[in-house]
Amino acid sequence: MYNPQIESMARSEMEALQLECLQTTARRVYENVECYKKKFEELGITPEDIKSLDDIRKLPFTKKQDLRDNYPFGLFAVPQEDVVRIHGSSGTSGKPTVVGYTENDIKVWGEVVARAIVAAGGKKSDIFHNAYGYGLFTGGLGLHYGAETLGAAVVPISGGNTERQITIIEDFKPRGICGTPSYILNIAEKMQEMGKDPRDTAIEYGIFGAEPWSEEMRAKLEETFNLKAVDIYGLSEIMGPGVSIECHEAQDGLHVQEDHFYLEVLDPKTQEPVAEGEVGELVFTSLTKEAFPVIRYRTGDLASITREKCKCGRTTVRMSRVKGRTDDMIIIRGVNVFPSEIERVLLQIEGLAPNYQIHLVRKGTMDGVELHVEVESKLYEEIAGDFAHARVQQMKKEIQHLMKSTCLVTMHIVFNVPKAIPRSEGKAIRVVDLRNSDKVEV
Repeated sequence: MYNPQIESMARSEMEALQLECLQTTARRVYENVECYKKKFEELGITPEDIKSLDDIRKLPFTKKQDLRDNYPFGLFAVPQEDVVRIHGSSGTSGKPTVVGYTENDIKVWGEVVARAIVAAGGKKSDIFHNAYGYGLFTGGLGLHYGAETLGAAVVPISGGNTERQITIIEDFKPRGICGTPSYILNIAEKMQEMGKDPRDTAIEYGIFGAEPWSEEMRAKLEETFNLKAVDIYGLSEIMGPGVSIECHEAQDGLHVQEDHFYLEVLDPKTQEPVAEGEVGELVFTSLTKEAFPVIRYRTGDLASITREKCKCGRTTVRMSRVKGRTDDMIIIRGVNVFPSEIERVLLQIEGLAPNYQIHLVRKGTMDGVELHVEVESKLYEEIAGDFAHARVQQMKKEIQHLMKSTCLVTMHIVFNVPKAIPRSEGKAIRVVDLRNSDKVEV
């Protein structure tokens, strides 16, 4: 472990630490952030009302709209001269959400990501290949500073220029790699096109996140590169990557950095806590952030938690891998469908490439789903490019059956030639909404 004293702390000690930090954070936002002061007053509470961790339920929620309403710096809790870093979302649906960091915030962020890299199997002597995007997006710089805090040598290549990535992977021989799982698979695909075997690289572990990915995608990554693939979680609004991470020993739930983040799992409709092991919406409160503290931030991510001690020795709460999002859930004829469930099914079908898109279409007055899949090059050659081939028709029936039995929705399957579905150097575009005149990509 990077910090055994914290990561294996007794539950009673951790909760005492969390309460002290929660009380400090409540005072910080009440005294320094007008938006929170107003929310507290509307609820008739003050920071002095927080006497136990259960009292967190007295505090107001924070939603993404609050960040937009207070754009750009209205939620900062320190003077501008104390802010040393500003990050934000892409702003594809309007103005970006903006978050700030003090010098101490950056230091804390570096430490939690260093813990994450160690949990994934990393060590100080590593060369670490960072294929996350650098810029306003927190992924690239978050992993960068974490690796440097650990003492590893970072290769800050960012996303894109895939052939150059391959050259550097071959020449520098990094032991660790990070990026979105879809882009790392794109690197493997390009290597195979060049006649190279991704399993021959020096990479032993990969830290993947920033987009939903399934256990089947994990198996594909591990088989393709002969590495250990772990899931990392984080949001810019909370800190960035490093809020939680799987350990390489168990790969069974993501360890939350509880000394810095307090996690609730709530029913997204009733906003009441769900039982341990049940899926609900993840709601985070920052415990140590200075520039941009957040109270009960509703992430929209759906997962469950367990407090059972992990076989790696860490005692921190573990959250399951994100099952889906309240806002990327597709509702088709009254049925809730998550893209991650579709991915899980598709990656079980032999002959399909791990690239797909879900097109939402209107058929008369009804909503429909076109599932665009891509055949692997080997299969395409075997069928001589004929999608009417009996093998393809059998695959189509199998996919439709599995989707109907798993997702409870009948889907029209559209086969595509190899590399027809757009690749991304960052987050993959999985859902395209064609039901209205304007195309919306998710």
